[in-house]
Amino acid sequence: MGPIILGTVGFFLYFIYDINSILFRNAIMQKLFATGSLCVAISAVWGMKDVLSKGTICPAAFIGFGTGSVFFLILLVYTLFFALPFGETYCEENKVRMAYTEGVYSLCRHPGVLWFAGLYFCLWGWSGELSKGGYFLTMIAWNYLYIIFQDLWTFPKTFSNYEEYKKTTPFLLPNKRSIEACFVWIKRRKRRPEVDK
Repeated sequence: MGPIILGTVGFFLYFIYDINSILFRNAIMQKLFATGSLCVAISAVWGMKDVLSKGTICPAAFIGFGTGSVFFLILLVYTLFFALPFGETYCEENKVRMAYTEGVYSLCRHPGVLWFAGLYFCLWGWSGELSKGGYFLTMIAWNYLYIIFQDLWTFPKTFSNYEEYKKTTPFLLPNKRSIEACFVWIKRRKRRPEVDK
């Protein structure tokens, strides 16, 4: 129960952070995103703390789910911190700006949620314990509710081009057009790597 409570607190802090970024713009409350992320990360470690010691999963599944967890974690970190212009996203969040629509953000408007869900499903499989599903599914559900809130309220008030972005890019599940747009971006980056720096 402890990891669920701590993870839920983390997402609650995300919601407050978003509300603050639009309504109050309090400098101290801007740190709630980092604090929430720390709560979510600690809750995941807490939820997985007995995996290595128990050894309740066969080696092949352990390696498979472990590899999947690392893969999705790398995608998540890249999407949140390296795929976006860092300064504009995390240092200038209190002003209206343009939504970034390139790279993984041309696949869908919230690619991080896909990687987060993949990570948590892999962690659940890695744990080898069906009973841990309550924690992992709760965190995925909170993340989904958070992006709905962002998509309907936070981002339209934050990004001047968000309504146009919504018309061209799917909410969560990539489609043929969005996948093609992502591949076009990749090809362009290979030809001119400095184009999006």
